[in-house]
Amino acid sequence: MTQLSRRNSLKKMLVGTVAATGLPLVSTTHAESLPYQLKGNVNHAVCHWPFNPMTIEELCIGIKKIGFNAIDLIGPNNWHILQKHGVVCSLCNGADMGIVKGWNDPKNHEQLIKGYEEVIPLVAKAGYKNLIAFSGNRNGMDDATGLKNSAEGLKKIMATAEKHNVMIIMELLNSKVDHADYMCDKSAWGIELCKMVDSPNLKLLYDIYHMQIMEGDIIRTIKRDHQYFGHYHTAGNPGRNEIDETQEIYYPPIVKAILETGYKGYFCQEFVPKKADKMASLAEAIKICDL
Repeated sequence: MTQLSRRNSLKKMLVGTVAATGLPLVSTTHAESLPYQLKGNVNHAVCHWPFNPMTIEELCIGIKKIGFNAIDLIGPNNWHILQKHGVVCSLCNGADMGIVKGWNDPKNHEQLIKGYEEVIPLVAKAGYKNLIAFSGNRNGMDDATGLKNSAEGLKKIMATAEKHNVMIIMELLNSKVDHADYMCDKSAWGIELCKMVDSPNLKLLYDIYHMQIMEGDIIRTIKRDHQYFGHYHTAGNPGRNEIDETQEIYYPPIVKAILETGYKGYFCQEFVPKKADKMASLAEAIKICDL
């Protein structure tokens, strides 16, 4: 598909939404004025951090007006804000040591195991399902050693995760642009880790933006390996900004491929808005992905 054809196709889809609602697709000032009727096939979510300095509470109010109710990457100390607004935490954090210090280094295992053993029951008690994890940076370590170390460490928390029905979600990140030296930067590495741990409660966060940078072939990978993917993130490439016609990833067929695998989890927006009206950008992204 040419850039022009893709742009026209996206425009037709968005115009169809306008026709159905009789309202403008986005407002340049108040995205919350749009009473969207989402189709209900996609469980939409958004990450808070790209919308800073907007508070978590402000984001809760905004997404409820758009028509969905899930936010990623919120820790136990802030769950009460989500609960106040009837918003769920679609992917929890708070047990990890950050992106660069992860499961691939045995020196981190004691602290990580303690953190996950404490937070997993809290996730379950709050009624949430997913808790993020990171491989950590290589720091000169080869991939095979990192796999072995990560698997040995993760196996020690899997009994607790399985007992509480909490999914540990290992994130795939690019090491080319955003996270230099990060080890879990290819889907094949993450899939091998899942196989080694051999627990139904370990899956991968397949970040479409990150994997477009590292390996491409997004739809084929999703169709082939979807059983290992427990969560999805978006962003436009290049730039990690809006998922509109200004970037190279065309999201509707990707979302369609994910739905066709039978996926019932969350599909989370993690782009960094460039436009002044951030909530208008989010509303547009939700509509693009609402098949």
